[in-house]
Amino acid sequence: MKNLRDHLGTARLRHAIVLGTGLASVAGTQADDHIIPYSEIADFPSVDVSGHAGALLLRRAGELYDAYLLGRAHYYESGNAAVMKGAIGALAACEVQSLILTCAAGSTRAHLAPGAIALIEDHINLSGTHPLIGETGDRRFVPMVDAYDPALRARLKAAAQESHMAMQNGIYMWFSGPSFETPAEIRMACAMGADLVGMSTVPEVILARFFGLPVAALALVTNFAAGISGGAPTHEETKRVAAQGAQNVAHLLTAFLAQEP
Repeated sequence: MKNLRDHLGTARLRHAIVLGTGLASVAGTQADDHIIPYSEIADFPSVDVSGHAGALLLRRAGELYDAYLLGRAHYYESGNAAVMKGAIGALAACEVQSLILTCAAGSTRAHLAPGAIALIEDHINLSGTHPLIGETGDRRFVPMVDAYDPALRARLKAAAQESHMAMQNGIYMWFSGPSFETPAEIRMACAMGADLVGMSTVPEVILARFFGLPVAALALVTNFAAGISGGAPTHEETKRVAAQGAQNVAHLLTAFLAQEP
């Protein structure tokens, strides 16, 4: 099995974009795209969740390439919070310039209705686990102030304005899954300041900072969280609403990528 560098050859990477549940269509298709299943890339995870294709799409961007990760592995699939470490480490080793994460999320706020796009500005991790557990040495003590890179967030905000798209800021709370949160847990999340809840993203942000990568994250709201405006989320709802909102995420990311010289 080849590692990512062997697959890339002399190609150099610009951005890596992780596409969450139901969002694979954000990447679209172009004639010269190169698609590699994760199963053919050393250290990339196996993916076993509907709505996640489990493949890497490489697309030329001038003299560089953007890498779209069509799906992610989750903590709840294996009990391994560092399940995306191999993929993110491989991207870092190939000197990708930044990591942009996307995810489907539940909303704890009435003004963040299904279909809204939120720019994650910080997160809360009370899951009881962490992707760097077991690491040794001082490198494991990763500072998390401005973990969501301010410069990337400013560029995404500018892209939203250029696209005439409304985009809110939000705090994301990570729950382990795979069950959805209870109404009591959502009341706790609200009280602690969370605007969004979900089962991904946070471990990847921590791993990106561990590897020294600038990272930003967008959440597509696919449902109201349990007990909010009658919310009773299901995975089918998540996939359906994500598919409906994918075009707006695609427009936003297209505007973001067009900012590059």
